[in-house]
Amino acid sequence: MSTSRFLDAVAAAVLVFTLTVTSVLLYFGGRADVVEAMAPVREFPYGEVFDRFQVMEVEIAISGEDWADMLANPLAEEYKRCDVTVNGCVYTDAAIRTKGNTSLTQVASGDSDRYSFKIEFDHYDKNKSMDGLNKLVLNNLFCDAAYMKEYIAYDIFRFIGVETPYYSFAHITVNGEEAGCYLALEAMEDSFVSRVYGGEGQLYKPESAMAGGGGPAGFGEEEGGKPPEAMDWELPDGMELPERGDVPDGAEPPSKMEQPGRAEAVNGMEAAEERKPPDGMGHGGMDGPGDGNGGFGGFGAGSDLVYTDDDRDSYSDIFDNASFDTTAEDEQRVIKALQKLNAGEELERYLDVDACLRYFAAQTFIVNMDSYYSNLKHNYYLYENDGKLTILPWDLNLAFGGFQSRDATEAVNSAVDTPMDGLEDERPLFSKLMEVEEYKERYHNYLAEIAEGYVDSGQFSEVLSTVRTAISPYVEKDATAFYGYGEFVEAVGTLEVFVLLRAESVEKQLAGEIPSVSGDRNQDTVLVDASGIRLSAMGMQGGDGAGGKGSRDGNMFGGGERER
Repeated sequence: MSTSRFLDAVAAAVLVFTLTVTSVLLYFGGRADVVEAMAPVREFPYGEVFDRFQVMEVEIAISGEDWADMLANPLAEEYKRCDVTVNGCVYTDAAIRTKGNTSLTQVASGDSDRYSFKIEFDHYDKNKSMDGLNKLVLNNLFCDAAYMKEYIAYDIFRFIGVETPYYSFAHITVNGEEAGCYLALEAMEDSFVSRVYGGEGQLYKPESAMAGGGGPAGFGEEEGGKPPEAMDWELPDGMELPERGDVPDGAEPPSKMEQPGRAEAVNGMEAAEERKPPDGMGHGGMDGPGDGNGGFGGFGAGSDLVYTDDDRDSYSDIFDNASFDTTAEDEQRVIKALQKLNAGEELERYLDVDACLRYFAAQTFIVNMDSYYSNLKHNYYLYENDGKLTILPWDLNLAFGGFQSRDATEAVNSAVDTPMDGLEDERPLFSKLMEVEEYKERYHNYLAEIAEGYVDSGQFSEVLSTVRTAISPYVEKDATAFYGYGEFVEAVGTLEVFVLLRAESVEKQLAGEIPSVSGDRNQDTVLVDASGIRLSAMGMQGGDGAGGKGSRDGNMFGGGERER
């Protein structure tokens, strides 16, 4: 990949800062504590915009015709020219489009215009950026009544030392009209790789076909995907794609639809636990070999990171979703690493083991099944450099039991050594690390560090309180909110209790007071009681309980009065 245009944009600032750092280090004789304090030398100028405890102001100016067309055809994900003002700084000739996967299709099928967006500053001129940032993501906080689930999830990853995109909240207006309070993210593309990895290496966003990816055959949020109506592969027997606003026969509208359990059938497909692919489709994709992960979202080609053979097409879930142009050599390095991973050989050579263990500790703690952990096996990035793989977090709005959880006590007590509910052996990046006792112990230590250092220390509650104070005025006047302000208040309180109880359960599991393997539990097992928590209060998959839309008088799927 080439990121020179971003490096050039910040080269002068970095040079000046480096000279300053050098002078300070000479003055202090190279003391370690001073060196650590100067860590911001890695920061890019756009990092100043992402103040975690301040709300970013984003003003979008776009022609009325283009804006109307975008709202009328959101699934096209077509870029439109716009000017963007961020905290008073104007960036002209940028491009904006809708983004998302399930969230995009569900909002499009309802009566809300609160879409997530991508703003690409270099779309029309490759020399342009927002102080070095090539793309800004604005997430609409779908299924997040607390507005903070994704934020807190990223904060936990950040706390434990996992590389994350920059994140903060943003107040958005479009042509002077209120658009709402969003979560702003640094896109994990050119700028991110330049900032974090010095522009070296390759980045992939694996997506299984049924999770909405797979490049041309899928309908993921990245440029390679297509919206549902453009899918060109055969659907399972008995399954049809609804028109916008339609509801499948016998199903409730999404706002009323119950979250399906793993043993339940979904829209004419076989239940997930049976892991049977649709008629005519092999386990490993359309025709290729696989790992036996059929069922809902289970028939991908490589997104589980299972090694099958040396054919790049066996890993289309990965390579068709590359962030940058790749070569055959790039792809073979990934395949070689997967081969070694699955064999459990030379793990330190082919994996950034410590980074992966930190990732899994945070991922397990936040109970995020809409991820590598479920049959969908998506919502993560895979970074490769010199044949070594690292897993990185993305798309965390369904963390804290918002996906596939049946009740709060089950979610709070999710087993730390079997966090995938039986899929562990089919997810080698986790299982092969856990086979090494030293790595498993380190994973446990990182879990304990999150529970004790982030939660028990009071840091979590302090962050939650600070952010709540910062965003509350914006939430209260949010013109496009999916939820009412009263629901926001309840959701934030629920989120705080959930995380506190999760820390308690994790600590008891690590101490042996609660079995850390779900299969070792029985009716006599005493779990941390979370029966007083209503998970749906925080927002769940399917938009359960979602409040009003832009008109302020109905929920996102129609019906229901928004709390004022």
